[in-house]
Amino acid sequence: GLRGGYMELANLDPEAMTQLLKLASLTLCANVIGQLAVGLMVHPPASNQIAAKYTKDRDEKLASLERRALKIAKALDALPGISCDKAQGAMYLFPNIDIPPLAVAAARKRNLQPDAFYALNLLEATGLVVVPGSGFGQLNGTWHFRTTFLPPEDDIDVVISTIGDFHHAFLTRYAESTHTHEL
Repeated sequence: GLRGGYMELANLDPEAMTQLLKLASLTLCANVIGQLAVGLMVHPPASNQIAAKYTKDRDEKLASLERRALKIAKALDALPGISCDKAQGAMYLFPNIDIPPLAVAAARKRNLQPDAFYALNLLEATGLVVVPGSGFGQLNGTWHFRTTFLPPEDDIDVVISTIGDFHHAFLTRYAESTHTHEL
């Protein structure tokens, strides 16, 4: 994806700045488009006409991202066994998920963390990709996944419906009262 970043340093010892520059020089840089995007973010266009279009486009994109983030977080939070806070600055949501004991057992049989098991089942059933939270570190006995809110705004309702349908089917499949056979 499009990536870029910058860091502003103030009142830094010149020797520390030299060492930091050496360290930064050892890493790969963002692609050209990412570098241009960061350049525009730090130094927006100055001419009135171009600056007005830039500001309008930027504000529209940011408003769309906010609408998508809020809509997906609200939809996930409404699902049984999932709690999801609003995005906190990144383009990711980190919903917590209660995974039924039978699903935890099925995951363990496959030598998987339960949230990885959930994510793989979601991928296999829907084609949607989320990243298991166990890869980021989490409290023992808690599970979450990372998802974005980057699908086009016109597709968000379909994505939400697809995740909801999968989640309800997953809970039904691994509900204790419906299982009488071995996993």
